[in-house]
Amino acid sequence: MKKNLFEMGADLGDGWEADNKNKPQKEDKTEVRPPEKHRLYLTKEKRRGKVVTIVKPFHLAKSELQALLKQLKKRLGTGGTVKENSLEFQGDIPEQVRTALEEMAYRFRI
Repeated sequence: MKKNLFEMGADLGDGWEADNKNKPQKEDKTEVRPPEKHRLYLTKEKRRGKVVTIVKPFHLAKSELQALLKQLKKRLGTGGTVKENSLEFQGDIPEQVRTALEEMAYRFRI
C-alpha cells in the first residue's frame, strides 16, 4: 500500500494509524418489496433537447432492477438505464411504461 505523505518516516507505533487508511464502506440498504407494495410515479425531463421518462422509486435489489429494465426495454423497444432507485427510458412514453408495469402488478400513485 502506498504510504501517506505525512506518514513517511513517521513512527506511529503503539497501535496508532492514519485516519485515511480505513474508509468506511457504503452500505446498500435496500428494502426489497414485492411489486404490489410499490407506489411508483412517472416524471418527464428534457435533456439536451430530448425527452426522458423516469419511473421511481423502486425498492428492489440492484440485480433485480437491472433485470426489470432489460425486460421493459425489450418490450417497449427503447433504450434506458438504471440510476439509483429509478429507471430512465429514452423518449416520451409514460403511458406505455405505465401499462407495462401495471401488467407486472406494480402500482402507481395517482
